[in-house]
Amino acid sequence: MSVSQIVQKSSKTLFSFEVLPPLRGKGIDSVYNTVEPLIQYNPSFITITSHREQYDVQNNKIRRRPGTVAIAAALKYQYDIPVVPHILCGGFTRSETEYVLIDLNFLGIHDVLALRGDGLKSQKEYVPEPHGNAYAVDLLQQIIDMNHGKYLGDTEKLQSHPTNFITGVAGYPEKHYSAPNLDADIQFLKQKQDAGAEYVITQMFFDNEVYYSFVEKCRAAGVTIPIIPGIKPIGFLSQIQVLPEIFHTKFPEELVRELHTCKTNEDAKKVGTEWAIYQAKDLVKHNVPSLHLFTYSSPQQSIEIVEAAL
Repeated sequence: MSVSQIVQKSSKTLFSFEVLPPLRGKGIDSVYNTVEPLIQYNPSFITITSHREQYDVQNNKIRRRPGTVAIAAALKYQYDIPVVPHILCGGFTRSETEYVLIDLNFLGIHDVLALRGDGLKSQKEYVPEPHGNAYAVDLLQQIIDMNHGKYLGDTEKLQSHPTNFITGVAGYPEKHYSAPNLDADIQFLKQKQDAGAEYVITQMFFDNEVYYSFVEKCRAAGVTIPIIPGIKPIGFLSQIQVLPEIFHTKFPEELVRELHTCKTNEDAKKVGTEWAIYQAKDLVKHNVPSLHLFTYSSPQQSIEIVEAAL
C-alpha cells in the first residue's frame, strides 16, 4: 500500500519518521540503530534524506553520504515498511535521476518525495544542474512520464515499461525562502498537485497556528491532497540560530524565552522535546493525517514525543 493510500484510509493520526544517511564509511547498522527503536510504534512510513555533492578545497566533487537507494532497500526488506527516498533536482542530471528511479522501481520501491533541493554553499542563489530538472514540478513530470512508460532517449527499438511511482512533495507553511510570498508559494504547490503529486510533507515549523493557517489557505486555493506536518525537536543550543537561518522558520517568543534560559545542550534538548510534545498533542487533537518527525540520527526525542502524544 502506498503512503497516500495509508494516510487517506486511516481514521486517526499516524506517525512517520525521517532518517539521515550516515557519513561515508559507516555501514547500514548505523541506520538500523536509529530505526530499530522506532519500529515498536508502527510507523506508517520512513523517509530517507538525500544530499547533493560538495566540493573540497581543491574543487574536487565529493559526496559525503551514500545515496538513498541502498538505504531504502535495506529498510524496506529489513522491516517490511514503506520507505520514501528523497529525490532531488539540485546536483543531479535528468539521466542520473532516471538511473536512480530505475533502480528503485527494480527494487519494488515506488514511493518517492520529489524536492528541488538547495544550492551549493558557494552559490548565492540556487542554480539548476545542467541537463537537470530546474524545479520540483519538473522532476515530478519526469517521474509521471516514467509512469506512462516514457523514458529519456526512447526510440522505437527500445521497449520501455511503465513504472508505478507515488510521489509526495514538500510544503512550506512559512513559504519557501525563494518564493515572493506565501500565496505564490501555494500556487506552486497547486501546480505540483495538478502535475500528479499525491501528498505533501511540510517543512518544520514551531507554531501550530502557522500550519493550520497554511492548510486553510491551501484548501482555499484548491490543494486537496493530504498535508502532513513535519516536526523537528530542538536538540542543541546552536539550533537557536542555525534552524531559522537554514530552514527560514520562526520561533515563537515563548520558545525563544525558554531556550535563552538554557546553559547546556541537554537543557536545550529538554526544552525542545517538551515543545515538540506540546505541538504533537495539539496536532493529534486536530486529527492531522500523520505526524512526520524529523528524527535524523537521534531516535530518543522522537520516542518521547510519540509516547506522550499517543
